[in-house]
Parts: sequence; structure tokens; C-alpha cells
Amino acid sequence: MTLPRVLTVAGSDSGGGAGIQADLKTMLALGVHGMSVVTAVTAQNSVGVQGAWELPVAAVRAQYRAVVDDIGVDAVKTGMLASAELVEAVSELIAGTGVPTVVDPVGVSKHGDPLLAASALDSVRTKLLPVATVATPNLDEVAQLTGVRVESEAGLRRAAAAVLAYGPKWVLIKGGHLPGDAVDLLTDGTDEHLLRAPRHDNRHTHGTGCTLAAAIAARLATGQSVPEAVAAAKEYVTGAIAAGFALGAGIGPVDHGWALRRGTPAA
Repeated sequence: MTLPRVLTVAGSDSGGGAGIQADLKTMLALGVHGMSVVTAVTAQNSVGVQGAWELPVAAVRAQYRAVVDDIGVDAVKTGMLASAELVEAVSELIAGTGVPTVVDPVGVSKHGDPLLAASALDSVRTKLLPVATVATPNLDEVAQLTGVRVESEAGLRRAAAAVLAYGPKWVLIKGGHLPGDAVDLLTDGTDEHLLRAPRHDNRHTHGTGCTLAAAIAARLATGQSVPEAVAAAKEYVTGAIAAGFALGAGIGPVDHGWALRRGTPAA
């Protein structure tokens, strides 16, 4: 049996709710083989990030080449890249790989802790976003990258245009921070898809963005189109949010194995 191969290039979350831990759990749940390039190590739990240490560029390059040159890869997902040097190195590696790539431009943690140096923002705009098949910023990340602030569903199209100007093929503007239903806008500038899901009354949502991006990458690795992959990933992460559970004293994680535990196939 040959499984689709998906590589996450991201930071480690010692609490297991986000980062490469969330990515690998998502990939397992969705039936693909997950691989990882660790870019940074965080000391992190349900109440916040107590410390973060980025890895040297040489270590990140070595991990990437070790995986891609031997095992191969069908899709890549990026998360926490921490510094301009790491953003530029990873962008170069992805550009030379030629597979669908999901860029989650992680700026801050769920608790508001910074995970990307301010000096790296320009590198994200000019190096990383142009190699993305799909970019998946939330509204805070849109504001950080473009200056566009979205206050209602009507502003999603303007946010998407601002991000697309930096070169990704598609952008998924995540509207989860808006009131009402959880509404996201997927567009390539011409084709538009509004994805709507009910908002679940559950505060345990740590890892939502990582999980969604990893799920999109997993579906792209199986050969689905971008709209198909994003719709399936949205369904999966909605179920994971609904099943999120308390862990520690703060914000618990989404449940990556919700479908497996219920004995039903994930989307």
C-alpha cells in the first residue's frame, strides 16, 4: 500500500495541540503519511507559550532534504517559521520541490504570543506567499500582512484581494473571529467559494489553524482540487472543534481523532 506523503514544516508545540503535533495527528486521521521538518521548539501548554527557540537554517535544510530526496513528497504545509532567515530558506526549498503547498502564515499563538519576528513579515510577503498553492491567513494575520482589517463578512473579499496581490494561487480568508457562523472565503481572484459552518459553543479551539491547513494539504496530496480539498478540510476541522476538550487550566485542543473515535470516516 502506498500512502500520499505530506510534509509539515513548522514549530513544535510541547502541549500537543498545535504545530507539528497537530499536523501529524491530522494527517494520520485523514489517511496520509505525515513527515516533519521542525523549525522551532516551543515550551507551550494550555495557558500560553513560555519560550520559543528557532533551529538553525542548516538544520531545517538538512531535515527537508533528508525527507524529500529519499522519501519524496506529494504536498507541503508550512506553519511557524519564526525568522526572516527561516522564511527565505523554506521558500527556496519549496520553490524547488514543485508540489502543492499550503502556507499558514502563523504570526501569533492562540494566546497572543508572537511566533514570527516582525522583521520576517516582508519575507513572508515577498518570498513565501508567492510559492503558496493556498494561503490560509486568519483575520489578525491578514491585518499583520496587508494592513486590511475585516470587521464583517462583507470585508472578506477585500482581504482576499490584498493577500492575492502577493502571489499565492489561492487564498482562504478564515473568518472564524467574526460573529455569527464560521464563514471563510476561498478565491483565486476569479473563482469564489464561501464556506459556512455553524459556530460551536466550545472554547477549546487550540490548534484550529494548523489543523485546517494540514487537512487541506492532506487532501491536495490525494489529488483533490483546491476547492474540493478546502471544503473537505473545513468539514473535518468543524468536527474537530465540536469535539474539542478541556486539557490543563486554559484553552484545550481540538480533537483530531474525533471521526476515528466515532467510527466514521473523516471528510
